Amino acid sequence: MKTMSFCFFYGDAASLALGSSSTLPISASVFGFLRGKQNKTKQIVEGIILARLLIEVLRSMPPKSDSTEAIVLNHVNEQNRPLNSQNVADSLQKYNLKKASIQKALDTLSDSGKISFKEYGKQKIYLARQDQFNIPNNEELASMKDENAKLQEHLDQQKKAITAVEGEIKSLQSNLTLGQIHDKEAKLRDEVKEMEDKLVKVRGGVTLVRPEEKKAVEAMYSEKISQWRKRKRMFKDLWDAITENSPKDLKEFKEELGIEYDEDVGVNLQSFPELLQHGKKRARGQ
Repeated sequence: MKTMSFCFFYGDAASLALGSSSTLPISASVFGFLRGKQNKTKQIVEGIILARLLIEVLRSMPPKSDSTEAIVLNHVNEQNRPLNSQNVADSLQKYNLKKASIQKALDTLSDSGKISFKEYGKQKIYLARQDQFNIPNNEELASMKDENAKLQEHLDQQKKAITAVEGEIKSLQSNLTLGQIHDKEAKLRDEVKEMEDKLVKVRGGVTLVRPEEKKAVEAMYSEKISQWRKRKRMFKDLWDAITENSPKDLKEFKEELGIEYDEDVGVNLQSFPELLQHGKKRARGQ
């Protein structure tokens, strides 16, 4: 202001001395210079204010739903329990997010005030802001407990109904359909007719097996019995040679090796040759 007053006074004095109107140009140029300075300062201040407002708006805006920050924020809010960066990274593996990006998102969210955090030494623990949740009072909690009990009772009833329906379905599935019953009936009728025809032939004295077929079967049967008897004798000779001087109990040793005699499984070799209808004498077997 002192500079302005001096300039105005100097201009007026010069005007009076020269007898001209030179005061106006001198005063206007100085005032214009000062006003330009003021406008520039005002613009800088306004720019700073707008930048701060813009930062606050951006911080208050919710992140995009598919961004790392949005995914991390939703997870922290859903869990609503203390978490560190490793917990969050392990839980969000399905999104293929790197731990570094998750740590950056957690720091950004905590700096913007969207989540809370506590530092314990070198480790940071993050937690959802509790002021965003509606905490019920005692009356609301009691009402919720009653509602939960009713829902649990209804759920138990539905489970019992489902079990009953599933049992009925299994019972119905185990039964034959009408078409399957008709097919089975036709098959059984054919089998009955076939057996009745065989019975008629047997009663009429018709030979169902030709003599040569019977002889071949008897020869094969006798051969199998002979092989059985031979192998049994070979085993007995070998077993007696092995266990002759053995200090072990033979029964325990047999169980240890997993050996079973014919008698152990209810089989008697001597009874099989008697099945042959011809008059061969039984050979004395082992």
